Amino acid sequence: MPIYEYHCKECGQDFEYLVLGGSEPDHCPACKRTSVCRMMSTCGFMSKGGGGETVSRSAGASSCTGCSATSCSSCGH
Repeated sequence: MPIYEYHCKECGQDFEYLVLGGSEPDHCPACKRTSVCRMMSTCGFMSKGGGGETVSRSAGASSCTGCSATSCSSCGH
């Protein structure tokens, strides 16, 4: 079950939505208007070395370093 990021064209709010069975959000949770669009999201990964140590981390093409946010849409940068 994927979580997608959406953007409201009316109020500018970015939000995440758990897509169940292909259902898209029908309105913005902030302003309740229906002008929402799905944003392109990046995915993150961790590469492990032979001993199990983390050797590389990535959040896609993010320019943030050391960010502890769970989503770029909630980061604020």
